[in-house]
Amino acid sequence: MNTSSRFDAAVEKLYTAFHNNTLNPEDCSQCAVGNILDHKDSWKHMTDMHGSVKLNYVGLVHQNLGRRFNGYSPLELLQIEAAFLKGCGYRLGKNFCHKPDYFNDKAILFNGLSEVVSTLCELDHIKDIMDCSSLFRFQSQQTLETQY
Repeated sequence: MNTSSRFDAAVEKLYTAFHNNTLNPEDCSQCAVGNILDHKDSWKHMTDMHGSVKLNYVGLVHQNLGRRFNGYSPLELLQIEAAFLKGCGYRLGKNFCHKPDYFNDKAILFNGLSEVVSTLCELDHIKDIMDCSSLFRFQSQQTLETQY
């Protein structure tokens, strides 16, 4: 499978963070995006709310100027972070981000990372490497219905 250099770098950084226990959804320099951006937290100024996929003025300026951060646009970074939080059990809404009681458990962080990798695959238009349905020869009813 051909992958982009940004995808490879992001997955390598997330793998390292997971195994070095430097992955924390409550720390903007140690969350999924914080790790992808080499432990920098400046990305948090591109939105007004943790977990939001809506760019604020600063984010829109960077987006409209075509800026990339380790290969990702501001909007893509917000999508990655929202996927991570959702996978970690956060409830995200238009005006809120509710964190779960337990979010630092390895199994929960793994779920978050699985969502991130699926999102990274989607952003790079490659097959979702986290999807194991082909391994079990499984197709959802929804997939079957769209084939006809």
